[in-house]
Amino acid sequence: MKRHHSLTTGTAGVSAAALLMLTACGGAGGDGPEAWVLSGDGWPAVEEDFDRWNEQAEEGQQFNVESFENDAYKQQIRTVVGSGDAPTLIMSWTGGALLEYVENDLVLDLTDEVSGLEDRIHDSVWEAGAVEGSVYAVPLNELKPAVIYYNQSLLDEAGIEAPTTWAEVEEAVQALQEQDIMPFALAGSSVWPALMWLQYLTDRHGGEEVFQRVMAVEEGAWDQESIRFALETLQQMVAEGAFGENVNAVDAGQNEDIQLLADGQAAMLLQGSWVYPNFARDFPEFAESGDLGFTEFPVLEEGSGDPSNIVGNPANFWSVSADASEEEQQAALDYINNHLYNDEYIDSLLEQGSLPPVEGIEDRIAETDNADFLEFKNSLVAEANHFQLSWDQAVSPDHEQALIDNLAALLQEQITADEFIEAMNAL
Repeated sequence: MKRHHSLTTGTAGVSAAALLMLTACGGAGGDGPEAWVLSGDGWPAVEEDFDRWNEQAEEGQQFNVESFENDAYKQQIRTVVGSGDAPTLIMSWTGGALLEYVENDLVLDLTDEVSGLEDRIHDSVWEAGAVEGSVYAVPLNELKPAVIYYNQSLLDEAGIEAPTTWAEVEEAVQALQEQDIMPFALAGSSVWPALMWLQYLTDRHGGEEVFQRVMAVEEGAWDQESIRFALETLQQMVAEGAFGENVNAVDAGQNEDIQLLADGQAAMLLQGSWVYPNFARDFPEFAESGDLGFTEFPVLEEGSGDPSNIVGNPANFWSVSADASEEEQQAALDYINNHLYNDEYIDSLLEQGSLPPVEGIEDRIAETDNADFLEFKNSLVAEANHFQLSWDQAVSPDHEQALIDNLAALLQEQITADEFIEAMNAL
């Protein structure tokens, strides 16, 4: 199937939240319930929704909210949750981190507490917050598949269209390099964006069953043909300059990868749909030019995976800390049941180009300035045979850093695919 769209209109994005430093062990340091959020991307809408809640909440139910950059959050949250100083609402991507919380009785079983919200959420997204049939986390923001963005002017300059097959990817790389255009931007300094390439290539080659063996911690699970293919293909692309000459100096935390696309230095970018609002906010001229397009990851002709499969994050999720006081836990449950995905919050997400996993909002999507992108993303998720969670969130937290470190070494051509596999299997 083929979907190509170009963005022809943009909306003014919400200003990014400033990074707040941790001022006290366990969160914001004030009385009452606490919530930690991320900075950038679509997170300002989440902070604004807490502001609306705080304006009408009863005394004792108002949330102290702290904002962290992605990597800083990951470093802090596991420490405070394990020490009993967690914020009342604990944000995760589910996967291995949520499983660890559940196994150690660090979060509440929400199964009988949030049935009202469950009825409003897409089943495939809701299930991501369940462990062995019980709900421990609920989605809090938008659907987040990884997609390919492109700069139409640069593709036109090279005389090509956005690739729909892997053969067309190889042809596009050559054509763009002949015009001295970087084919793909990749934030190698941040490392995690390269996981999207590994995931899609692995899945397109062998299907979702390949990584399911890794998640099941089967012995030698990393030593599979499809994973080796993905590692070797990614390393070959680096060596051949498909990501430019300075791939390992590009930082996603500073939006340097999307800047390469917006500034006309790179023709394409594989990134999460969560960066879409950043184009309108930080690069409005490019967003409004009609040159920003988007499409799904190409089909691998010789692969056995379902080409409708997508990777990314179904959403970010809230869990409620088991260490919070009864009053704080009740405030969290009241917020989830009575306020989360309220009409104003849904509208603010849609206006910035984010798609909440809420049933029955197609008419509201069609009325937004971002309808093309939102309808594309909604269709992508609706038609997907499988939605694979980002690998760094799906694996055990004890393996996450090793995965990132070994991938960094692969990008820097310090280790081979076989050495990557051997290192991961040894954990």
